[in-house]
Amino acid sequence: MLMVGIDLIEIKRIKKSMQNPRFCKRVFGPSEWAFLQERGFSAQSAAASFCAKEAFAKALGTGVRGFSLAEVELLRGSLGEPSLHLSGAARRIAQERGLTFSVSVTHTKEYAAAVVIGQRQEDSCCS
Repeated sequence: MLMVGIDLIEIKRIKKSMQNPRFCKRVFGPSEWAFLQERGFSAQSAAASFCAKEAFAKALGTGVRGFSLAEVELLRGSLGEPSLHLSGAARRIAQERGLTFSVSVTHTKEYAAAVVIGQRQEDSCCS
């Protein structure tokens, strides 16, 4: 079974929100914050991370309930490939639902977007 979430945001909204330290602490996890710091706190990268969190909540099927946005971190591998790192309640809920996730993000000068696909591994005896 596949679950899909998508989100789109204006980068200027995130840029303005980032001026509030409470927003940043509530939204970005420690590893994600370190990545954003390496990028000079690029509003485009922060907006892509925010979109990934919202898209995750939709793919999870709960909306942003029962977990903190900072528990969903958009990280990048050595080749720049995006992945979601879950912790705390976000991880627990995903495990309870038997879901694993893939993510894709993009941005232009004005907008950022993310798509998250959650896949539930169905029990089966045969392939």
